[in-house]
Amino acid sequence: MEIQAVKRAVSAVYEKMAEQKDYLIQLDQQNGDGDLGLSMCGGFGALCEALDATEETDFGKVFLMASKTFNEAAPSSLGTILSFGMMGMAKKLKGKTEVSQEEMAEAMQAGVDNIMEKAGSKVGEKTILDALVPAIEELRRCGGEMAAGDVWAAAAAAAGQGSESTRQMKSVHGRAAYYAEKSIGILDGGSVVGKLIFEGIAESVR
Repeated sequence: MEIQAVKRAVSAVYEKMAEQKDYLIQLDQQNGDGDLGLSMCGGFGALCEALDATEETDFGKVFLMASKTFNEAAPSSLGTILSFGMMGMAKKLKGKTEVSQEEMAEAMQAGVDNIMEKAGSKVGEKTILDALVPAIEELRRCGGEMAAGDVWAAAAAAAGQGSESTRQMKSVHGRAAYYAEKSIGILDGGSVVGKLIFEGIAESVR
């Protein structure tokens, strides 16, 4: 995998966010401020432009740039959280101009580890982590046994299942935490973003 694959993946993710912008806004209006769809489109749109403009081939430097770009273009709590993830990936991939599927899975793991450390959150708290973590676990579990397209499709399916599980969780972070018990039964918008990220990547690989 080279940087061109990252560019294709981010472009596909942006298309997913654009397609689902209104849905993300609707989800966020239930227990947030309703800007989720706008901020994710803004963040991934800016990321597409930045990646198209760069000739950098070092994965670490590219993800470092991506982290800064996304944080500036998506001024929201989830924008910051995703920038933490990209920062963790940047550190893991520093100096690499080619990465294997297994190395990318490990970099994503480093990304969610950084999110959990910086945000003080974990799986089961009705956040994007509930989609990202099972997807990455699936990547790491079957990465060496299946074709790339099948691996990423399996990861996307795991992300979807993880997102759906947030309906039964109580919000404990951010503005949604004010709703406490009332948040049970509501699908978490951040987890849907996590699902869309993996669906976009899977489509770009296929």
